[in-house]
Amino acid sequence: MMSQPQILLVDDDRHVLDSMGMWLREIGYTVTTSPGYHDAVAQLAAQKFDLVLADVRLQDGDGFELLRHIRKAQPEQTVILITGYGTADDAVEAIRLGAFDMLTKPLIDRELEMAISRALSQRQVLAENEKLKEQLDLRYGLENIIGHDHRMLKIFDMVDSVADTRATILITGESGTGKSLLARAIHRRSNRREKPFVEVACGALPETLLESELFGHVAGSFTGATTDKLGKFKQADAGSIFLDEIGTAPQSMQVKLLRVLQELQFEPVGGNTTISIDTRVILATNENLANLVERGVFRQDLFYRVNVINLELPPLRQRMTDIPRLANHFLEEVRQDTGRQIRGFTEEAISALQRYQWPGNVRELQNVVERSVLLSKNEMIGPGELPAAIASGAPVSVQRTNGRTLKEALEAPERQIILETLESNGWNRNLTADELGINRTTLYKKMKRLGLEDLAGTHH
Repeated sequence: MMSQPQILLVDDDRHVLDSMGMWLREIGYTVTTSPGYHDAVAQLAAQKFDLVLADVRLQDGDGFELLRHIRKAQPEQTVILITGYGTADDAVEAIRLGAFDMLTKPLIDRELEMAISRALSQRQVLAENEKLKEQLDLRYGLENIIGHDHRMLKIFDMVDSVADTRATILITGESGTGKSLLARAIHRRSNRREKPFVEVACGALPETLLESELFGHVAGSFTGATTDKLGKFKQADAGSIFLDEIGTAPQSMQVKLLRVLQELQFEPVGGNTTISIDTRVILATNENLANLVERGVFRQDLFYRVNVINLELPPLRQRMTDIPRLANHFLEEVRQDTGRQIRGFTEEAISALQRYQWPGNVRELQNVVERSVLLSKNEMIGPGELPAAIASGAPVSVQRTNGRTLKEALEAPERQIILETLESNGWNRNLTADELGINRTTLYKKMKRLGLEDLAGTHH
């Protein structure tokens, strides 16, 4: 059951205060009365109200003064002013200062009731909009990037440290690791979140169009340029621009990009007017820029300028402990979109997913999960619903014993499995023991026997 809306009624006339308060309670509102400006300020500080109804003339101040106080202290608060001497100019001034409405005495019950209803409806719409914005923040914030692997946690910490700075960020990692998602998350975590986020796939545009796309052009600058065009950098002014596949950018554009990063200025293609911007630049590449510099493909001065803060996303094969979380996250997304009643994955299916090397990374996993949900005829997805290459898994390679005992022959793969699990858990032995299904004492003994104890010391 929804609680009754809370109204603060402010008037220095005790008779008006009592009679109007009684009427408002009768039509379903919870009312707190206040005889003047200072008492109203104290009431507002003490509790939250859905609406303030205030008379303009008060013995220790006036309604306009109270409205100004509320706008500073509680900008989201809804206020209706009431006056017995109102003019059109007063009403305009009240609205300009942020009042929802200004009503003139004598008040007609129906008129007041409708004004209150409209004010509360607007407040509800604003609250719902705020909730939608929070959901958007959640969707594109770090909360949507699934990862408990120690490498991912380090990236999350770094994002929180640099999100509000203007520093250029370079995101590196293999194709499909989630670079675009991370770029959006950086923007959503920053103080620029209300401003535009503009994404440009540099590799998808021909060299002749890329410069025009980024910096804009003036009419007549080249064949087909019939009107002026606003570039992506200007569109992202005060916000963030994400340049994906930056390693593919031609040398001519690299020069211009370097200037933008250093001076925040550029000229449109074919134009002489210098445009200044305040745009946060995030770049991404799946190529090794240092190698491109050595080959003369990427400018060295630009490389040093973009490589200020480097966030390197690990490939999925190095985050095996995140696979169950990611798979279930994508499963839930597909379930919501399709209404398919799939409850989850069998242990065998999860094991198969964790054995696979994922050359296409997180994007490939998302596609595999979607395919499996759509094709599955069972409540649980088993190996049979997975693509054959994944379901078959990668068998452990064991060399011939060559005279060694079985125990000695199994040491190499056992050591490899424990080492990989330790690394994926940031050398946390408790997590590693839990994941391997053994107790900590057994893990310690195995680490000592397999020469991993000394290696562990270098990771603390």
